[in-house]
Amino acid sequence: MGRPRKALLDRARIGATALELVDETGDFTVPEIARRLGVQTASVYHHVDGRAGVVELVRERVVERLDPETLDLTPWDAALEAWARSYRAAFAAHPRAIALLMTSPVRAPRAIEQYERVAGLLVDAGFALDEVMPVITGLDSIVLGSALDMSAPEVMWVVAKETDAPRLAAAQQATGPLRADRAFDLTLAGFMAHCRAVRPGLKGRGSA
Repeated sequence: MGRPRKALLDRARIGATALELVDETGDFTVPEIARRLGVQTASVYHHVDGRAGVVELVRERVVERLDPETLDLTPWDAALEAWARSYRAAFAAHPRAIALLMTSPVRAPRAIEQYERVAGLLVDAGFALDEVMPVITGLDSIVLGSALDMSAPEVMWVVAKETDAPRLAAAQQATGPLRADRAFDLTLAGFMAHCRAVRPGLKGRGSA
């Protein structure tokens, strides 16, 4: 028998197609995925566990852009900061996926593996177990908020002539297109400084 004229349906194609739809419209449906792939809806369900399963395939596609080698850096704070920047870049490429992914529990193995490494990094650095998730969640908030901000219009505060806000207008003009990047740098620096300061029993000993 010859090779099939169409590539066989698999989870990778389903995830890629779902992410295409999310990038275009902010969401997906399984029938839409099936139509785009030229298959029956039931065929898609043979490969995934419902809509939640597709969401995790989308998460896998986004997370694969993260650079795992950042977590091999030393010291711990350099690794965490580099990972945060890679994380931001991955989600900034797909800003419409953020709301979809952040309102669903994380199950994707590739994502869990990344977070497990971050948790291990923090524990090995001296953080207590009950401090690890607040650090990870706080970093999530900074990274995902900034990734979404990167897709915002350059001019976010539209100051009309009849509006008395000269300092806001001047500040926005002075900052220009680097607003999102500078805001991320500022917020991440403050977050990292706080993490170093509260690291148990290590105040004043630097980041080693």
